Amino acid sequence: MATRKNGTGDTTGGAEPRRLVIVESPTKAKKIAPYLGSNYVVEASVGHIRDLPRGAADVPAKYKGEPWARLGVDVDHDFEALYVVSPEKKGKVAELKSLLKDADELYLATDPDREGEAIAWHLLETLNPKIPVRRMVFHEITKPAILAAAADTRELDQDLVDAQETRRILDRLYGYEVSPVLWKKVMPKLSAGRVQSVATRIVVQRERDRMAFRSAEYWDISATLDAGAEATPRSFGARLVNVEGARVASGRDFGADGKLKSDGVTVIDEPRARRLAEALEGVDLTVASAEDKPYTRKPYPPFMTSTLQQEAGRKLRFSSERTMRVAQRLYENGYITYMRTDSTTLSESAIAAARSQATELYGAEYVHATPRQYTRKVKNAQEAHEAIRPAGDVFQTPGQLHSALQTDEYRLYELIWQRTVASQMADVRGTTLTLRITGTAGTGEDCTFSASGRTITFAGFLKAYVESVDDEAGGQSDDAESRLPALKAGAAVTATKLDPDGHNTNPPARYTEASLIKTLEELGIGRPSTYSSIIKTILDRGYVYKRGSALVPSWVAFSVIALLEGHFGRLVDFDFTAGMEDDLDAIAGGRERRGNWLQNFYFGGDTGAEGSVARSGGLKKMVGTNLEDIDARTINSIRLFDDSEGREIHVRVGRYGPYLERMIRNDDDPDGDLVSQRANLPDDLPPDELTIDFAEKLFATPQEGRKLGADPLTGHEIVAKEGRFGPYVTEILPEPEPEPTPPEPDIVPVAQDGGGDEGGSTKTAVKKVAAKKAPAKKAAKKATGPKPRTGSLLKSMDLATITLEDALKLLSLPRVVGVDPESKEEITAQNGRYGPYLKKGTDSRSLTDEEQLFTVTLEEALKIYSEPKRRGRQGEAKPPLRELGNDPVSEKPMVIKDGRFGPYVTDGETNASLRKDDEVETITDDRASELLADRRARGPVKKKATKKAATKKATVTKTATKKAPVKKAAAKKTAAKKTPAKKAPAKKAAAKKTPPAE
Repeated sequence: MATRKNGTGDTTGGAEPRRLVIVESPTKAKKIAPYLGSNYVVEASVGHIRDLPRGAADVPAKYKGEPWARLGVDVDHDFEALYVVSPEKKGKVAELKSLLKDADELYLATDPDREGEAIAWHLLETLNPKIPVRRMVFHEITKPAILAAAADTRELDQDLVDAQETRRILDRLYGYEVSPVLWKKVMPKLSAGRVQSVATRIVVQRERDRMAFRSAEYWDISATLDAGAEATPRSFGARLVNVEGARVASGRDFGADGKLKSDGVTVIDEPRARRLAEALEGVDLTVASAEDKPYTRKPYPPFMTSTLQQEAGRKLRFSSERTMRVAQRLYENGYITYMRTDSTTLSESAIAAARSQATELYGAEYVHATPRQYTRKVKNAQEAHEAIRPAGDVFQTPGQLHSALQTDEYRLYELIWQRTVASQMADVRGTTLTLRITGTAGTGEDCTFSASGRTITFAGFLKAYVESVDDEAGGQSDDAESRLPALKAGAAVTATKLDPDGHNTNPPARYTEASLIKTLEELGIGRPSTYSSIIKTILDRGYVYKRGSALVPSWVAFSVIALLEGHFGRLVDFDFTAGMEDDLDAIAGGRERRGNWLQNFYFGGDTGAEGSVARSGGLKKMVGTNLEDIDARTINSIRLFDDSEGREIHVRVGRYGPYLERMIRNDDDPDGDLVSQRANLPDDLPPDELTIDFAEKLFATPQEGRKLGADPLTGHEIVAKEGRFGPYVTEILPEPEPEPTPPEPDIVPVAQDGGGDEGGSTKTAVKKVAAKKAPAKKAAKKATGPKPRTGSLLKSMDLATITLEDALKLLSLPRVVGVDPESKEEITAQNGRYGPYLKKGTDSRSLTDEEQLFTVTLEEALKIYSEPKRRGRQGEAKPPLRELGNDPVSEKPMVIKDGRFGPYVTDGETNASLRKDDEVETITDDRASELLADRRARGPVKKKATKKAATKKATVTKTATKKAPVKKAAAKKTAAKKTPAKKAPAKKAAAKKTPPAE
């Protein structure tokens, strides 16, 4: 069991001590080692070296009989955790222990956050050093920072360790207690987690809002006005905002139910909008008021983890996981400061570097008069790290690192550099102008139009950086301008165009990764360092999937959240989850004891707010009490709406996926009892798009399929069905005839003691032969019969109208086109997931349209195969976007092409993507050759060495059998394979019992 200790004593005897420095990653070790000198040995632990047991197989033998072994936490003894070194880390631990023997001091230089502190503690517990131990902390990997950290070490912070350990144990208790409830009541292999379940609830609630949303229609008039020849600009746009003193309704005036939220506004419909537009033709319009105001916009604070993830998602289209992966590489290679932080402060040296660079690049007038420092009140703020910024006291510009960084690294570094430099620059200045233009329509109605504009007079920080706008939420970019003429009150304008304009209110936008992270942060749920793993978990578990950048919840997520809301409401309550973060902060600050808090949370106690888990009797009691009250059918039924006959339509979440169901009258039953009518639901159908019309369409094709007729060749019935992966046709095969039952074993009467008369008895002895059971197994296998032919519908086909002839064509695929006369290989035409294609051996070629599946000839196929293979479905090669001169290095002509990831320059040998500021129309020959030179300098893309590693392993095995003949070596190899196979069943059994990751 885990205990806490620290190494003490001085073993150096006055000589220069030999120090072992342990960091998490090999990249970090490689970068740090040259800075420290020869008396330091830097080694990587490669992340965590131990954790709670993953399953029963990980539990040491002496603890296997303990009632708490499944949890890995002794809940009856101060919640002591059972930590085990994972099998894959045992070699690393042995290596570190070996290095420790030659060291005089141990420096634990893991990351400067709670998790890093916990890793350092686990290393201390596992290595059990007898030499002095120091905690070395740094926030950037530069030589000055590393030398300063080595000179100024500290003790391990036990409060931070306790906070992180509490978090780990809490997540284990939550996951291991609640997840089995989901297995029993929803479906196997689901998981619940302290933060992942709340994040899922947020996404599900947004989808519920979208499903309940009722759109409202409203109209206004869009006008194009002429201010006269002297005005600049002469023409501008305006919109009708007031009729007869009543404000014209806009989208914000309607609620989610499609009704007006308040009185005092007038809703204009289409006939009235058209009538007013006609009545305003040729009417004199006058500027009633012109209000101009100064406009100021301050720069954004430097990045912290959450804002970096949000902006990289919007601007670079990176997922949060990708952002953190790239940021980790930048940090470990010394390019940026530590990337897990919720602080926006900058050090004095960083402020000086940013101001110096802004002055040099943009001029002194673009730098703020005084240094800017950004502080913020963060709910549940963690340790006060510095913001994410370029490393060092002098920042390297993106241009200086262009050839040193990979594409993703370059783009993210550029974003961080821009934001940091912009944070010390001057405000944006400009003016806003609002014009109110009035006129009386021919109908006698007084109408008012409004026009708003913004003009930027001084760009300020926008010279360096412009924040992106969320695609789903919309909005106006900071650098967007809409200029209006400088008109005064009383000025006359004329309408050159009056267009009645109809609008519909829109449901709330779905969450993207960026907006979900923003919401989690605002609610105080989770930590910046965990957001990417939370989103990855809910995606991997199938609770949420992506449609473009939007996060869409699955029907399974609806059931899981309904269960948790209905029976474990506190566990997914936003305030409660955020409150737990406060409690963990109290532990980190030494204001709360770990054991006390866990005791109250798990077993109950008189702590926390009214209705908290502790006051409700604790997690263990909550799960045990509620389990029997949960009705699985109710939880897995999501009521959608009623059909035209008032029958309820539900989505049912079944063991094999969701389906639609309603109860209909059974025409074959004289009593008219109701029977269930079901229909499959496509996997990729978002919940809010399941309308009554779409439901009726699905019911029109029931689960058993729409009968199309019989195949004239086989006589098998052909049906069209809606499947999880889209509509398809298949044949109904007759039930296979059962195999003849094997004869019963011979029964031999045996006379028993007793003489054989009335007083005796005859018992039957049956000779049991285990081998006779084998044929039954074989027979069962044969009874499965052949698989039916199936074929997905083509894009041009519809499930409701497909004919038997169409279906038979689909079932004829793959169609044999012919045999290649040279290779003698058969060429077939097939319909795949990504469209129609030809196949010859392992060589596949795309077809241009679906009709070719049935019409392409051997001659046409051979012609397709004679052409060079093209990537994807590009068909004919696209002409270049622009032709340039010759590259000075390769002396070959350069062209700009449109690639999969955007435009790029190529000389036929090297390809280089155009950068953010490069325009296809204006890029010069010099700039194009510079991009190619940079790409060549970076070398070829590194390939994964997975296969190489496998070969190495095989070589080691063979080396062990040097003297053995070939046959013997083969035998040894086989034995090696068999050995782990014996353990496999035990692992499998353990895996079944192990709840998913918290």
